[in-house]
Amino acid sequence: MKKLIFCFLTLALISCSSGGDNPEPTPTPIPTEDSFIRAADLSFLPEIEAAGVSFKYNNTVQEPLLTLKNAGVNYIRIRLWNNPSNGHSNLSEVKQLATKVRTHGMKVWLTVHYSDTWADPGNQTKPVAWQNLNFSDLKSAVSVYTTQVVTEIKPEIIQIGNETNDGFLWPEGKLSTNETQYLELTNTAISSVKTANSATKIMLHFAGISNSADWYFNKVKNLNYDYIGISYYPVYHGTSLTDLKTKLTTLSQTYNKKIILAETSYPFTLSWNDWTNNVVGQSNQLVADYDATASGQKNYILAIKSLVKSVPNGSGFCYWGGEWVAFKGNQATNGSTWENQALWDFNNNALEAIQAFNKD
Repeated sequence: MKKLIFCFLTLALISCSSGGDNPEPTPTPIPTEDSFIRAADLSFLPEIEAAGVSFKYNNTVQEPLLTLKNAGVNYIRIRLWNNPSNGHSNLSEVKQLATKVRTHGMKVWLTVHYSDTWADPGNQTKPVAWQNLNFSDLKSAVSVYTTQVVTEIKPEIIQIGNETNDGFLWPEGKLSTNETQYLELTNTAISSVKTANSATKIMLHFAGISNSADWYFNKVKNLNYDYIGISYYPVYHGTSLTDLKTKLTTLSQTYNKKIILAETSYPFTLSWNDWTNNVVGQSNQLVADYDATASGQKNYILAIKSLVKSVPNGSGFCYWGGEWVAFKGNQATNGSTWENQALWDFNNNALEAIQAFNKD
């Protein structure tokens, strides 16, 4: 009996010892969140596709959303106008584009201009339907509209206005002359966003890297928002990437906010593909070390990506106008002012610059 017990214990020990030699099963890695924003603004896309224009990748027709998704883009930025005269960038069109963006597995960054047309540092025109409202009713209109937009689209990011250097919804919301009213209107929009969808992140957006940026973000320091957004174009804001980094760093550290380069672009050529005057067309408008070639454009985007990552709270960047090819034909005088800064060449074939949007 003792011999049987001894044999049983011996076998048990051998079994345990043998199992201990096997490595522990490798745990399934938990995917890390792709939190650095690599965005492209494709607001012109519905209008361009409606004109019958196709985009290509490797000289084969491919939907541009798919091309950019495959390249590493994870957000698509879309502008929204209240009641545009040509029908493009209205709520219906934007909702359709947002749905397509999500179908391709990307997130939606919505830029609400609070205007029927372009809103920028020099133009912040109220929608026609709001022109005769008193201030109380204007706030109500902002609340109702913002609530509708967020409820129907549920963007991951929303901008309260576009390039609001001196406020929006002029004259009531002009920051330099009606500071209290601008803050009230913006706070109304922010509150409406948070009530409609608390998951949506809020951005306030300034164009340029001048000292006025400090002035603006100091004015809004008590508002409840998530991202500082900055537009930077060498042609408008200077050709020094060092100055850009300094400003982004200062703003991020001063206001303890995540910061995003909300708009930028760069030419792959100084030539043109229609008869519409281009914004960039001279060598003195370029950043040193980045020529106007396909590789220069790619290297500029790589430099921008690296720069933003090096900034405290640097959270991403967005390329603007990448889809704005000469879609009205090469004789058009009202076509694109940006076709030499697009991410597709003059044959609508994807440029190597799209490789800069990869996750690395």
